[in-house]
Amino acid sequence: MSFASVRIVTGDLEGLVAFYEQVTGRQAERPAPVFAQFSGPGATLAIASTATVAMIGGALAPATNRSVVIEFEVADVDHEFAELVRTLALRDEDVVLEPTTMPWGNRSALVRDPDGNVVNLFNAPTTD
Repeated sequence: MSFASVRIVTGDLEGLVAFYEQVTGRQAERPAPVFAQFSGPGATLAIASTATVAMIGGALAPATNRSVVIEFEVADVDHEFAELVRTLALRDEDVVLEPTTMPWGNRSALVRDPDGNVVNLFNAPTTD
């Protein structure tokens, strides 16, 4: 078995795609009007309209996550955080944690995407 992706089901596909295009600095791949994905080394983030899961009833509900963190390793947490705040006009309630050095050495900044999912921009300490 191989890991394929994490998929976010949303009622606002275009808004979420625009957010993650800003976070990743890449344009989403759009194989269908109701689906987008960001493929990269290590993982794929898929974003799908609720129309893609209609046949499984109410098993998935958009904008209800309170347990998953979507993580992106970046070169400069402070710079990336400042750019997101500026370009996306993040409000105070969108910021979970401003850039902070964690006890284990990672530098992290946490924000919420338009559906309320927590996104961690981090970098690991360098080992010299």
